[in-house]
Amino acid sequence: MIRIGKIVAAHGLQGAVILTHIVGHSDWLKKEMPLFIELNKGSYIPYFTEQFRAANDEEYIVNLEEVTQVEQAKKLVGKQVYAQENLLEHTASDSPLLWIGFEVTDRKHGKLGKIDDVMLTANQWLAQLTYKDAEVLIPLIEQTIEGIDLKKKKIAVNLPEGLLEVYTK
Repeated sequence: MIRIGKIVAAHGLQGAVILTHIVGHSDWLKKEMPLFIELNKGSYIPYFTEQFRAANDEEYIVNLEEVTQVEQAKKLVGKQVYAQENLLEHTASDSPLLWIGFEVTDRKHGKLGKIDDVMLTANQWLAQLTYKDAEVLIPLIEQTIEGIDLKKKKIAVNLPEGLLEVYTK
């Protein structure tokens, strides 16, 4: 599964929620598509979309099956939302969202580990991984990525000098 966003607010009195997403455009969500909401760490509960409308390219107002009251919607606020990888393959084939689980290898340091998560900052994507028992954030930018093998799920990078040392000292 791919983390696609977060529920940021309840909307109206009928249990709708506002979903912010990082897919990049507003035409990927479909009626009756399951969205998996992480209610507890590692617990992904499927909710099916009944109705939705794009507020903009980063937000949807979504009605979910079985969420019919504002109190139920409020319990979902702040929860991470995931979608099945295959549903977004054609939509975001070059998106770092698909790189979660890829093995990262640095030119100097060798294998760093698998990407646990990715996040979009104001200017760039960052990959989160565990390297030498430390959580590390590495930039996923043109200057650091040397190659991506989608079939083998591998990314080759050339990280700036000293970046990993900041995290592992």
